[in-house]
Formats: sequence, structure tokens, C-alpha cells
Amino acid sequence: MLPTAQSEAWHAALASEPRRRMLAMLTESLDPLDALTVAVGVGVHVTTARFHLDQLEAAGLVSRQVARSGRRGRPQVLYRAATVPQPPEEAQQRLTHALAAVIGEDGDGGRARAVRAGEQWSEQYATGAEADPVPPLMAMLTEIGFEPELRAAESTIALPACPFRTEARAHPDVVCSVHLGLLRGVARSLGHDGDGPRLRPFVQPDLCLVDLPDEWVGPTS
Repeated sequence: MLPTAQSEAWHAALASEPRRRMLAMLTESLDPLDALTVAVGVGVHVTTARFHLDQLEAAGLVSRQVARSGRRGRPQVLYRAATVPQPPEEAQQRLTHALAAVIGEDGDGGRARAVRAGEQWSEQYATGAEADPVPPLMAMLTEIGFEPELRAAESTIALPACPFRTEARAHPDVVCSVHLGLLRGVARSLGHDGDGPRLRPFVQPDLCLVDLPDEWVGPTS
């Protein structure tokens, strides 16, 4: 896994749109490029290009080399994209995307196998029977990164921060079904009806809802 400081340096360096374009240009080039070539390709002044290239180099995303021509004068500085390890979160996203694509080839779009996978995942959060299932569900969803918000008056849990949103948009039948199986499995482990929680994906572009039985969010919740 990447050290936190290095990961933060990458994110800071790539927060600039010109730097992202420069890195893409260097990555696609088979040969190292000089600052003038990069500047022309991106459409900025060569001095500006050198500044951005220095920032990318400081973050470890670009390396430089000096071209020795044998002629007198200032040697030419060339840049190339550095060979760096893939950020763990990007690797995980690629893996999830690949698995979802394969499972999605099932006749039902992958829903049945995805639900079973979610139910198996739920075993990590099994805590035994609980009279009130809502707090354990909220704790599980918080731990995974959904940032759940209980809307007791509506008997729902809002999920505004799905950590798998990109993959869910690409393969909703698979990814959202995994989450449904997860909810069902946790509910059963708490001694409640697994069909109680119902997932409504993407009721808004960045929001999913979990509908709960009314009795789960009654006076005891």
C-alpha cells in the first residue's frame, strides 16, 4: 500500500488540469519529451510547462533526464512519466469492475450470485440476535463508508456516499445486489426477517435508500 504522504502528494499534483494533461501526454509518448514539446501539446507557455513538470517530478510522477548531444551549450532536459505503483483504491476499483462484468454475464444479470455474495460478506458483521436491528445496521454501513443517515419518520436509511458508486453505475444489477444481500444477511444474523430491508438504488444521482419495516424504526429505535 502506498504511504499516505505519497498518496497525498499525487492527489495534490494531479489537482491541476494542465498537470493531468501533461502526465497523460508523457504516459502516451514512447519517447521522453522536452518542456517545449509538452508546452505546445498542452497549449501553455514553456515557462508554465516547466513549473508544472517540476511539480509532477516532486510528486514522483515524472522523471527527468539530460540529453547529452556532444555539442556546446545547455544540455536538453527531457521528461518521461515515472513508473509508479498503482494506487490501491484504483486497483480495487478495477478488480471490482472486472468481477462485476463477469458476473453480469449471467442470465439474470448476475443478481442471484451477487445477492449470495453479499450474504456471505455479511458474516463479517454477524453479532447475534438484537431486539433493535437499526443500530447494528447503521454501524455496519458506517464502517463500510456509506455515511448512512437514519430518516426515522420515513422508515429509511439514506446512503449518500456509496464507496462503490462508480462500479454500481456501470453494473447496478451486480453491485447493488451485493449490497442488498449484505443487508439481508445482517438482518438475519440479528434475528430479523432478511426480506425486511429493501434497497432502492440511485433514487437520485448520488443517493440510495434502504427502506425498513415500520416496526424497526418505532419507539424502540
